[in-house]
Amino acid sequence: MRVCGVELKGGEAIISLLSYEGETFNVPECRKASFTVSQSATTEAIREFHFAFHKLMQDYRVDEVVIIEREQKGKLAGSATSFKLEAAIQLGELPVSLLSPVTIKEQNKRNPPQVDFDSLDLKKVQQLAFEAAYAQQNRRIFGKV
Repeated sequence: MRVCGVELKGGEAIISLLSYEGETFNVPECRKASFTVSQSATTEAIREFHFAFHKLMQDYRVDEVVIIEREQKGKLAGSATSFKLEAAIQLGELPVSLLSPVTIKEQNKRNPPQVDFDSLDLKKVQQLAFEAAYAQQNRRIFGKV
């Protein structure tokens, strides 16, 4: 099973792929670490993001997408653009799950990754997306989806 973790920040979707095959986790190489949408007020920009994101998921045979949940109100609320990006992701064919930061932290505390993040071939900005994908994989393995 291959999961794509997504962290939405402003007009950016930061992603990390993680597969689980034969009781082994693998971080496959990916041609993109993030998508940026600068003109989120235009329909064309959102359509381009939607197409590019889902084409990447198709090319890498992703089975599920997990998005880090953002607050809808208050000081820590996500931006309007991030919610547009979330909707564009959810409108695809793949199942999409939302995980709260608390759930991700609890799941990864229970089953910490057996590798140091710095040794993975990922950029530092992808760490939260990786943690979301890892938490979702563990939820599937241990039946807590």
